[in-house]
Amino acid sequence: MAFISSSCVKHQKIIDAIRELNAFGFNAIELSGGTKPYKSMREDLKTIKANEGIDLMLHNYFPPPSEDFVLNLASANHKVYQQSVEHCKRAIEISAELETGKFGFHAGFFIDIKVEEIGKKLSPSDITDKNRAYDRFCEAHTILTQIAGNDVQLYVENNVFSHSNNASFKGVNPLMLTNCETYQELKERIDFKLLLDVAHLKVSCQTLKKDFTTELQSLFNVSDYIHVSDNDGLHDTNNAIELKSSLYQELKQLNWSRKTVTLEIYEPLEKVKSSLENINLLLDA
Repeated sequence: MAFISSSCVKHQKIIDAIRELNAFGFNAIELSGGTKPYKSMREDLKTIKANEGIDLMLHNYFPPPSEDFVLNLASANHKVYQQSVEHCKRAIEISAELETGKFGFHAGFFIDIKVEEIGKKLSPSDITDKNRAYDRFCEAHTILTQIAGNDVQLYVENNVFSHSNNASFKGVNPLMLTNCETYQELKERIDFKLLLDVAHLKVSCQTLKKDFTTELQSLFNVSDYIHVSDNDGLHDTNNAIELKSSLYQELKQLNWSRKTVTLEIYEPLEKVKSSLENINLLLDA
């Protein structure tokens, strides 16, 4: 099944994003960041799923918090760590209510990122003790796994290490889980399910001078939940999936059976629709 990220459109209320996407013909929608909280949000989600048959799934920074912060389950800052854990608890609770089956969130960071820097070039800052950061993240994952129980499967998404952030940090990677090697580092500490963001991996591989084909095949084979978009290999720009692109040629070599897919494409909806058609060719093969 292929979902469309709610971030593909811009609305203050998530219900308006869902309605716009559904009116365009999309009936499986992953709820992501970019919206604001409002009183009837949870009831709206339950109602639209029940009455209009729209499949929903929560991701990372959804539901929108009342106070903006950077979700980081590895943060050395106690307030940020607690906010992150409580946010994910709420997301799991809503996921269980909606019977979504899955909830994915980003792997942690070895730095504390400012709200205004999310998705942009990061300011140079001190990297925290990595072992302590791993311990924090693993502790949080264990807590959340117990809360999720059998109702919601939790997934950890690989981070993106961009060309500009590599320059800012002078070649030191400040992010957890960006490629195969760091996947194994985390896997040795906890058992977790991988949400593989192909676009993130494409950028990280170029930054880290890793072979994208090899890394993609390895991580794709251990994941059943995939995020897809394209980019120039330098930054995560959420471009459409074109049949003639080099990325699509890579994707054609993979076995897409039993994969849950989300398209995170920030282009006109016509481009999102054509990208969905191209991905469905792989899912239906």
